[in-house]
Amino acid sequence: MNPLFVGIDVSSKNNVTYLMKPDGSKYSSFSVQNNLGGAKLMSEKIVSALEAMQLSDVVIGLEATSIYGDGLVCALREDGRLGQYQRKIHVLNPKQVKKFKDSYPDLPKNDWVDAFVIADHLRFGRIGKEVYMDDYRYKSLQTLARARFDVVQNLTREKQHFANYLFLKCSGMAQDKDIANSSATTIALMERFETVDELAYADLDELTRFIDETGRNFADPAAKARAIQAAARNSYRLPVTVNSSVNQAMAVSIATMRALEKQIKVLDKAIEQQFQIIPNTLTSIPGIGKVYSAGIIAEIGDVHRFNSQASVAKYAGLVWTQHQSGDFEAQHTKLIKSGNRYLRYYLLEAANSVRRCDSEFRRYYDLKFKEVNQFQHKRALALTARKLVRLVYRLLMDNRLYIPPES
Repeated sequence: MNPLFVGIDVSSKNNVTYLMKPDGSKYSSFSVQNNLGGAKLMSEKIVSALEAMQLSDVVIGLEATSIYGDGLVCALREDGRLGQYQRKIHVLNPKQVKKFKDSYPDLPKNDWVDAFVIADHLRFGRIGKEVYMDDYRYKSLQTLARARFDVVQNLTREKQHFANYLFLKCSGMAQDKDIANSSATTIALMERFETVDELAYADLDELTRFIDETGRNFADPAAKARAIQAAARNSYRLPVTVNSSVNQAMAVSIATMRALEKQIKVLDKAIEQQFQIIPNTLTSIPGIGKVYSAGIIAEIGDVHRFNSQASVAKYAGLVWTQHQSGDFEAQHTKLIKSGNRYLRYYLLEAANSVRRCDSEFRRYYDLKFKEVNQFQHKRALALTARKLVRLVYRLLMDNRLYIPPES
C-alpha cells in the first residue's frame, strides 16, 4: 500500500493541510477555513492529488484539539468523493505528535511545520487502527457524559466556595468533621439564621425540630443540634456589614449549587435515554449504574479498538510510571499525567461505587487501603479502578454479564 499522507493542523478558524507523497516528499500544502466550505475544498484537493498520482489509499491525521476538529472529521467521513478511496482518519494524541517532532530538533514552531510533522508521523508512526470512533452513537453519548463531567466539576468548585463562606460566617461548623459543609442541613441552617449568634442561642427544641425536618436521617437530632450550637458559640463573630456581605455571597453560592444539581439530573436522564440504544453488559456489575457505565463506554467506544485491557488502562491514565536504575527499583511511583481524564473520572467513580456493593472489590480495596499510611483512599481507589478495567474489558469483549463471586 502506497497511500497519500495528509497532515492537518487544526485551529478555531483555519485548517493548515500538508499533502505528503508515499516517499515522504511534499506534494502540496494549503490552508482552508475551518467550516463546511473549507472541508469540501480540502476534500477536493485531496481527491485531485490522489487522481494525479493514481493512488487508491489516503491516510489523514489531525491532533485532538478540543472540539475544533470534530466537525472536520465528520465532514471528511461523510464526503462522497473521498469515500471512493481506501481512507483512514486518525485523531492523534498531541503528546504523541510532540514526541515525534522532538526527533527533528531544528524545526521551527508554526502551523505549516506542524501539519508536516503530523503527515510524517502518519508515515512513520506505526498506527494500525483508526483512533477516531466511527460510530456516532458513542460520540453522542460522549458529548452528554463529558457535559455531565464539566457540571460535576463546577459543582465541586462551588461547594468549596460555599465552604469558604461557611468558615467566615460560622467557623466552628466548618471546622467540625462531623458536620458536612455542604449538606442539606448545613445549607438550610445558613439560610434560616442570619447571624451566628442567632444560631448559637436559638431555642434548642425548635432547632432540633428544624434539623430533624431538613436532615431526616439523624439518629439523634437533639445531639446534632447541641453539637451545632456548640460549634456556633465557638465561632468568630463578624462585623454586621461583613456578615451581610457573606450572607449575600452565600445565597448566590447556594442558588448556583442547586442549579448545577438540577442540570446533573437533566443530563443523567438524557444519558440514560441515549444509553438504551447501545448494547452493553456493564450495568450487570453491582453499583456501577447506567450513568457511570455510559461514561465508560462513551470514552472506550468499540472495545475492539484496543489490543488488551492494559491498553485501555493506559488510555485512561491508570498506569504507574517506572523508576529503575541498575539494581534499584522504586516502590512508590506516580500515575502517568497523560490519558483520557473523562474515562479516568468515570472509572474512579464507578470503582468507588462498586467496592461498596461487590464483596470482591470491597476486599481488594480494603487490602490496598491497609498497605500504606498516606493517601490510603486515593491509592486504594486508583488500584481498584485499575482492577475494574480488567473486568470492563473482558465483559465488553465477550459480551457477557458479570457474575459476582460468592460471599
